[in-house]
Amino acid sequence: MRLKAVVLVLVLAISAPLCAQVPRSNHVVIVVEENHSFSQVIGNSNMPFLNGLASQYSLATQYFANAHPSIGNYFMLTTGQIITNSDSDVATVTADNIVRHLLTAGKTWKGYAESLPSAGYLGPDRFPYTRHHFPLSYFSDVVNSRVQRLNLVPFTQFAADLGSNQLPNYSMIIPNQQDNGHNCPAGTSHCSDAQILRAMDTWLKNHIGPLLTNPEFRQDGLLIIVFDEGTASDKAHGGGHIATVLAGPRVKRGFKSSRFYQHQNALRTVLDALGVNHQLGKAASAQPMSDMY
Repeated sequence: MRLKAVVLVLVLAISAPLCAQVPRSNHVVIVVEENHSFSQVIGNSNMPFLNGLASQYSLATQYFANAHPSIGNYFMLTTGQIITNSDSDVATVTADNIVRHLLTAGKTWKGYAESLPSAGYLGPDRFPYTRHHFPLSYFSDVVNSRVQRLNLVPFTQFAADLGSNQLPNYSMIIPNQQDNGHNCPAGTSHCSDAQILRAMDTWLKNHIGPLLTNPEFRQDGLLIIVFDEGTASDKAHGGGHIATVLAGPRVKRGFKSSRFYQHQNALRTVLDALGVNHQLGKAASAQPMSDMY
């Protein structure tokens, strides 16, 4: 009997991590950066803030984007499908999507896009704002609703919502082309990649850093910082090896996950954290990133 008891304990100990669940959260925030591979970001002295989060919280070391170029990855993060590989595509997307599931579940949401010309803007690029990095603006559930369109807001609204404890349940944050790792920082026309990464990291520290000390977020919040794709030459698993960091009060401290993940896993994690039906594209069969809790 004693031997059976020992065996049972061992089996439970081994199986527990496989059955782990993502804790519920009232505030999930996902920030999407641009076009850098894992080796360019992790351990880079030009990014002390992001690397500090990666060391303090949880880092996915085997996370790969799904495609090149950008747009398919943004749609995978929000629909569980690539939808299109054309960055110039402006067609309204009727496919099942995260906004539809959030509304069905009675959850609140906002898309915060830096340099978005105005709330509810559905027009073309206005540099440094780029529409194909803002997938929420494509969905028919948003485009065809005067009410839902107003949840597409300029990023300046994020600080106001954070300060007044009015963050929605789901926030997607899209920095502009001068702050997301895509282009040279504002005020420069020629720059090194080191300058691009320093600008990105400074932006994260100044604008996302305050989230981590917000009282409501500190209760049960989840922050995901992910890159859309690796460099163009990095085609591993479709879109390249990228850095993804999870942070929050319930995320493991000082943890490095070696599990294979892609954007559908991040989408599944978001849906599970919010208690939303996960039958959404590839997220339906994807494993959540539960080892990072």
